[in-house]
Amino acid sequence: MLLWLGASAGLVVNALIYVPFTIWLAIVPYTGHTREGMPARRVLRWRDAFDVIRDIADNRPILTMIVLGGAASLFVGNAFQANMPEFAHDLGTERADFAYSALLAANAAGSVFGGFVLDGKARLPPTVKSAISCAILWCLTMTAFAFSKSYPLSLVLLFVAGALNLAFYSIAQTIVQLEAPVALRGRLIGLFSMSAYGLRAFSGLTIGVVGGLIGIHWSLALSSMILLAVTVALFTFAAQGRSSEELG
Repeated sequence: MLLWLGASAGLVVNALIYVPFTIWLAIVPYTGHTREGMPARRVLRWRDAFDVIRDIADNRPILTMIVLGGAASLFVGNAFQANMPEFAHDLGTERADFAYSALLAANAAGSVFGGFVLDGKARLPPTVKSAISCAILWCLTMTAFAFSKSYPLSLVLLFVAGALNLAFYSIAQTIVQLEAPVALRGRLIGLFSMSAYGLRAFSGLTIGVVGGLIGIHWSLALSSMILLAVTVALFTFAAQGRSSEELG
């Protein structure tokens, strides 16, 4: 599409492809969990998300994973990909050759590798600790990439970041699925998806817009460090909940 129409027109057409699907999602009837005996609802309201959060407010693992997914998307997300030309320029690969393409593909390749590892070996149990640990390592990896001046090191860091990103998102969603009450499972998975993927739209502000003021290297590093602080706070929040249950 980009080759046929050019960069600007290609991006616009690519975005417009999703318009019919978005309209359809907005008007399609929502029936809920009729198989579980729940009453059907024809209208989906924005306040439903807050109602679901209130229903699971005492379930710290689920709440932690929903906030983790949203925070990761809000502060970092995939906005650094849009700034890859400037990162590539600073690494000396600003031309549209194999070296530049490898930078773009390294993160995706890491995600594919991480998927095979998670699917083939049960080395990462679906626990809050595993998700938090992978998220912390992801923050540190993205910070290291932000300041990297070495092209080979940047490739490795992007590859590792892709694997870690897939790992903690997958584990977080698994925890939501396993911990959710049957009657709320579908709504909680939807809430997690909305948080984990919907908030990526705003990562362009935390990295792109701020990057225009302080530079993309510092904006990515700062966003990653803020996310690291949030992640550590979430781990403390989840750990305190577990300790309270053990004491109770």
